[in-house]
Formats: sequence, C-alpha cells, structure tokens
Amino acid sequence: MTLNSLENNWITEFPKPLIIAGPCSAESEMQMLETAQRIKESSAEVSLFRAGIWKPRTKPNGFEGVGAIGLKWLKKVKDEFGFKTTTEVANAHHVAAALDADVDVLWIGARSTVNPFTVQEIAEALKGTEKPVLVKNPVNPDLALWIGALERLLRQDVKNLGAIHRGFSTYQKTKYRNNPNWQIALDFRNQFPHIPMIVDPSHICGNRRGLAGITQEALNLGYNGAMIETHCNPDDAWSDASQQITPEVLAELLRNLQIRKSDISGFDEEMGRHRTLISDLDLQLIELLAQRMKISEKIGALKKANSIEIFQPERWKIINEYASQKAEETGMSQEFIEKVFKAIHEESIEIQNKV
Repeated sequence: MTLNSLENNWITEFPKPLIIAGPCSAESEMQMLETAQRIKESSAEVSLFRAGIWKPRTKPNGFEGVGAIGLKWLKKVKDEFGFKTTTEVANAHHVAAALDADVDVLWIGARSTVNPFTVQEIAEALKGTEKPVLVKNPVNPDLALWIGALERLLRQDVKNLGAIHRGFSTYQKTKYRNNPNWQIALDFRNQFPHIPMIVDPSHICGNRRGLAGITQEALNLGYNGAMIETHCNPDDAWSDASQQITPEVLAELLRNLQIRKSDISGFDEEMGRHRTLISDLDLQLIELLAQRMKISEKIGALKKANSIEIFQPERWKIINEYASQKAEETGMSQEFIEKVFKAIHEESIEIQNKV
C-alpha cells in the first residue's frame, strides 16, 4: 500500500469543511470548559476541539504544557459538550497517554516532523491505530520530510492520515510568523490529492488580523478544513496569546467564509492556484526589495561619513553586466531584466541621496 492508494474515508465523518478549534494550550479545567462551552454556543461548524497538552518550546524555562492531567480536561470537554478531541503527540509516552484517554485525533507537530527518529518512534507507538493522525509540515521548507513522515506512519499500518499546512520558518522578518510557501503545500496536494489537507492560519499568521484571509485562501484552493486557535481569554493565554481569538470572533470568521462549490471547473481551480502562487511570490519580491533598500540606506550613511560620491559608474556597470548574465541564464528578456535592475538602482540612489 502507498500514500496514493489510501482512501482516507475518515474525513467524510465530519462536515465540510472540517473546523478544529480550541486553545493553543490547556491551562486549567475551567479554561477548557469555558472555551468549549462558548464555542458550542456560538459555532455549530466546529467538529473537533483541540488543546496542546505538551508544548515544545524554543527555549528552556518556558511553559511546556500541563502534561497528562490536561487529557482529563479534554475528556471532560468531550463528555459535557460532545466534541471529538485532538492533541499533539511528540513521543511514545505522549501517544500511550493520549490513546488511553481516548483522544479521537492525534497530530504530529512541525518540530517533530523535521526529525525522522522522532517520527519513527511515534509511528511505532501508533502501530495499527485506526484513529486519524495528522502531520504538520516540518518547520523548514522540505517537502520530502513531510512526505517521509506520512510514509513512516503508513509502514506501521496507520492508514487514516491527513496533513496540516502551518507555514515554514524563515530567518527574515515578514508579515507572517511562518511563511505560507503555498507552492510546497500545493506540490504535496498534487502528489497526494486523497490525503486531506488542513490549514493552520494561527501559526502562519502569528496574529489575529490575517486569520480570515489565510483560511479563505486555503478553502479556495480546495483544502479540507482549518485549525484555528481559540481561547476564552486570548490576551491572558499562557502561550501564543497574539494569535488566538475568542469563540465569538471565531464564529464571525466562520460565518463570513465562502465555501467553494464542489462543481468548480478544473480551469477555475487551476487559475486560482496560479494566482495564489503569484501573490505569494509578489509578496516575497516586495519584502526582498524592502530589505535591499534598508541595506542601501546603510551604504548611503557610509558614503556620507567617508565623503564618497553617491553614484558610482563602475558599480552601475557591474549591475548591468550581472543583469545581462541572469537574463541569459533564466531565458528572460534582457531588456526586461535591465529595466528592473535600473529601477531598483535608481531607487537605491534616491534613498542614498536622502541620507
């Protein structure tokens, strides 16, 4: 059996789209129950209640989750409000505890996906389970690692699988906490169209402002659902406070979503995919240009401090030669490349003159 031959009928047990909501971290029984109650009262679309029980942190001494006691709170949420539940597992002990607590869906986090040894340990602990297991993309933009994690699960006879697109880490500062890099997620979907794909706008955005836009973009691309971090009092959350929303805000977000019709034509779907990729690349271009201009400003300050002329003919000659070379290598119009570089260079000179 291969990933391409999986039926993944588990997703049909849930409404379309599958909405997963709940706090980033379980903090107390009261917090869990209040959040679940308010989600239940305001958002009929939510099918799965999520909460982090164990939290991998970048640095030590931070809040790393309440541990196994949080599984009891998850079970109480299920018993009192009828939600199916889901949580992240990062090692074999987590798996055993989550299975004992009858958590309905498990997911492997981005920090775990990046490590094949960790994924193998989790896969062996899950051997033969019929519970759905979702795999977040690795923190770094590596499609092979993402696919490899799912293959390791399948080799352990775990057949109800799904993927979560939560964006990819980058050293550069951008409008996103984790860049969507839609191309990687869409490459995954093209290879494995029968594996459900869930978007995690909370981790892509890192803030509350962009959640609706990213969720809508994903649904436009045919994603099967969304995982949105929801907390009864987001500002006081113990982890990722800035990206969590209240149950009432969640309800408004879900009401405003436009669900793609199932009979959308192949042309429209492919056109939407290409437009999303172009928008993604345009944003990267703008951010790279902004970084370049900041460096130009620093160069302008150095020139001023050392009484050097702003315009350097030799430098412009090098830029022109480089543009011609890149045009030839990429098969693009030399005239177009020269126009682009000329515009960039002129803006750089203007910034340096202002300094």
